Amino acid sequence: QVQLVESGGGLVQAGGSLRLSCVASGSGFSINAMGWYRQAPEKQRELVATVTSDGNTNYADSVTGRFTISRDNAKNTVWLQMNSLKPEDTAIYYCNALLKLYIGYWKRPADYWGQGTQVTVSS
Repeated sequence: QVQLVESGGGLVQAGGSLRLSCVASGSGFSINAMGWYRQAPEKQRELVATVTSDGNTNYADSVTGRFTISRDNAKNTVWLQMNSLKPEDTAIYYCNALLKLYIGYWKRPADYWGQGTQVTVSS
């Protein structure tokens, strides 16, 4: 089994910074891409940023220039550095990994999710 565990959320004032971390643990898997999504109250979950295994990144327009995603493939870890935070960034942030499991053969890639970490930005 594979588990994604996030850390680093919390309460911060507008203009401040936070750094989220996510580690994928388990055995017999290979990660294609990792990323962060968020869900604010009464809103749908939305993409924040993704990074592929070869380092290609993608950001939501709302966070471009403020957030930076990075990844350590050897440690199965992804980070999200969030600067110049705004109250509208308040949400539960979820780590995502698109990965495949090896069970004698490689299964088709599937999405795995962390439990989420709360980020609250006060005005």
